[in-house]
Amino acid sequence: MIILKTNLGDIKIELNFDKAPLTAKNFQQYVEEGFYNGTIFHRVIKGFMAQGGGFASGLDEKDSRETIQNEASNGLENKRGTLAMARTQEPHSASAQFFINLSDNDFLNFKNESVQGWGYCVFAEVVEGMDIVDKMTLVETGRMGFHDDVPTEEIIIESAIVE
Repeated sequence: MIILKTNLGDIKIELNFDKAPLTAKNFQQYVEEGFYNGTIFHRVIKGFMAQGGGFASGLDEKDSRETIQNEASNGLENKRGTLAMARTQEPHSASAQFFINLSDNDFLNFKNESVQGWGYCVFAEVVEGMDIVDKMTLVETGRMGFHDDVPTEEIIIESAIVE
């Protein structure tokens, strides 16, 4: 179990080591290293997802470890309350950033091993605190630098711990 202690409240997450072993291990390692402490949810889109894990306060980008293999073909779906790895257009480019699905986002699921079909790897699920995640969508968002949908009041992961 992972607990994300945010300035809005706690979010408890259960990692799925059976279906996404590399991704779950990668996420837990970032937690154990304290990487997520003080990071923000930098992109929140109501009805879609809340993304975090890559920026400190003020949109100060953090340096992450090497990218990991995309395990999106594991059968897990981008359903409300699941966590998936964020990535660029390159399917195997995920490192530290993740997002929490705010609704069922089937279009993000694995379809095939093409650039368009890889999808986003689900590796965990919120088991407690989805009300806290929903609170994130109440914060006004705007543009900051090159980024859209940035909460105007920072949503901070004060600490992330393995329980």
